[in-house]
Amino acid sequence: MVNLGLSKVQPSVAAKHPGIEEYAACQSHAFLKGTMTFVLGASGCFIVQRMLSKKFALPLHWSILLSAVTGSLASYAVTRVETQKCSNLWVYLETGRMPGSSQPGQTDTRESWGGAEK
Repeated sequence: MVNLGLSKVQPSVAAKHPGIEEYAACQSHAFLKGTMTFVLGASGCFIVQRMLSKKFALPLHWSILLSAVTGSLASYAVTRVETQKCSNLWVYLETGRMPGSSQPGQTDTRESWGGAEK
């Protein structure tokens, strides 16, 4: 049995998809990075607002709301980019090709793992 977080994957599925553990580790890292971005972004925004409270006097509930929204947006952006990298990794592990390429081992014109189109 292969463990993926709290759930177990049958050996037949793990044999069919040999890169499943790497993909799961990548996704776990992406979500952890997004969570940490939320915590650090929201708390950093709140601290900056408190330091600038003399110039921009906002009530406490608005400061908390603005900090939470800022942290959420930053977290979404980071998680989306990291998840795209994991998706590209999964395609590569399954097919041996980079997403968008036509031959094995050939890279495409986009950033290798970032998925950003030029």
